[in-house]
Amino acid sequence: MTLVNTKKILEEARIKKYAIGAFNVTTLEAIRGIIAAAEQEKSPVIMEFAQAHEKFVPLKTIGPIMVQAAKDAKVPVAVHFDHGTDFQLILQALKMGFTSVMIDGAALPYEENVKKTQKVVEVAHALGATVEAELGRVEDSGSFQCQEEDLYTNPKMAIDFEKQTGIDLLAVSFGTAHGLYIEKPCLDFERLKEISQSVSIPLVMHGGSGLLREEYQESISKGICKINYYSDLAHLVAKEVAKRLMEAEKLGKEIYIHDISTWSIEIIQRDVAEKMKIFGSTGVLEGRME
Repeated sequence: MTLVNTKKILEEARIKKYAIGAFNVTTLEAIRGIIAAAEQEKSPVIMEFAQAHEKFVPLKTIGPIMVQAAKDAKVPVAVHFDHGTDFQLILQALKMGFTSVMIDGAALPYEENVKKTQKVVEVAHALGATVEAELGRVEDSGSFQCQEEDLYTNPKMAIDFEKQTGIDLLAVSFGTAHGLYIEKPCLDFERLKEISQSVSIPLVMHGGSGLLREEYQESISKGICKINYYSDLAHLVAKEVAKRLMEAEKLGKEIYIHDISTWSIEIIQRDVAEKMKIFGSTGVLEGRME
């Protein structure tokens, strides 16, 4: 298997009612752990790099490594540029071979969001890449104000947005939030179902950390096909590595940087594999792998 078109694998997920995990990458350990989990679980996977993570590692450095790792994988791997607001960075990702990009104009006035999205769609489609855009706003606080109706995606507006922009994937707001939750989210599953029945494209969940198994699976049954997952994973790695360092210190064991790298890969592989089982993508490649 190899680097694949994001739209293609998500259209299959939409038909067969499972979701594909989209896991953010900031390190080589993340790349290795994510692909190892996908190969173990016989699952397609999406590796993402978010524009906000440029402060940790530049796209020009990690992007080509992500693309090459996808090409070398034994399962289908899509490589996605997430939450792009800088057109030049989006273009850079496309030129590197990313198979999808997200143009994030959710905070803009509606017509401006439409125009910016149309521009990215024109370029990305010419290069054979998939485009994701967001309608409604997924907040960054880890909390969601249930009464703030204007933050949720409007189903009727979603129909118009798909028609005007020609996007391939729609990120929707139905009660999730980025980051670690500080209060229980208010998930509007009926709204999600209405949006899914109104548009003809796969739906994306942002703020995919911290939900219960049942909430993930209900979201998938109502139309979610791509689940972005990062905060819980990144936090888990930090906590477990810290714990192992403390245990090693108590035992007087010498620890080196490569030990931390190995631990990180193991922890990432375990958590990503667990999420693939929950999302329903485990085993979908049975009989199709190299």
